[in-house]
Amino acid sequence: MTKLTRDQTMCSTCGCGSGEIRYNGQPALSAAPLPAPTQAFRPVAAAAGAHVHDHAHDHDAQKVKIERDILSHNDTLAAANRAWLAARAILALNLVSSPGSGKTTLLVETIRRLAGEFPIAVIEGDQQTEFDAERIRATGAPALQINTGKGCHLDAHMVGEAFARLPLAAQSLLLIENVGNLVCPAAFDLGEAHKVVILSVTEGEDKPLKYPDMFAAADLMLLSKTDLLPHLSFDPERAIGYAQRVNPRLHTLTLSTTSGAGFDAWLDWIRRERATLPGARPGAVT
Repeated sequence: MTKLTRDQTMCSTCGCGSGEIRYNGQPALSAAPLPAPTQAFRPVAAAAGAHVHDHAHDHDAQKVKIERDILSHNDTLAAANRAWLAARAILALNLVSSPGSGKTTLLVETIRRLAGEFPIAVIEGDQQTEFDAERIRATGAPALQINTGKGCHLDAHMVGEAFARLPLAAQSLLLIENVGNLVCPAAFDLGEAHKVVILSVTEGEDKPLKYPDMFAAADLMLLSKTDLLPHLSFDPERAIGYAQRVNPRLHTLTLSTTSGAGFDAWLDWIRRERATLPGARPGAVT
């Protein structure tokens, strides 16, 4: 009988494990509780005469069951996170993208431009290093680095535990930079108000069709690095069209952090979303 471990079950979609979760270099207070399977995985038999098909079918069925249990448990924790944030009128945005799309640079400029309007804090997700959190802290905003080890995404338990470690003022903006990955973060609700997917023009126009779950889960797409368009063959209208084919309700903005083009529209979107929260006051700094 094979024992089911946390490393085996953190993400049955891609098979990643958790390693050791660390917050600002410190071990997590506790491992995220996972629902127990109804039975342990049974390895697929390969010996002559074994019923390979039956074992494979049982294995696949159990894998689906465990994945559903994990996602259901995550959704319960995400709902608790969402209630905690709502009680404090905190707008939480979950920023997701491929590696290298410019998420951290976008956050640094966002914090710089919104300075003085309302408090901002950041949760950084990476497998290793604190480089991104250090860049955020250099702006004066508090940032907590979560290193996921082998894990390829943040989950609701990690983010909920971060609330106790990060100074989060009422009526503030919480920016969550997820691990660079267009697959698994789509499935894990963190309790955020919105997922914001970032697609850079240095990537393929067909990314929304190749990774549809992420674009279907997002409420806003930022088409970034548009200052590079003169040097590329990227067609923004085609990319946006593909994204809206996947998700017709997806709102899209184009911007360049380097040139500043389109950045005001992104900041205005944040201000509007924050203003919709019960108890939020424009420009209220606490």
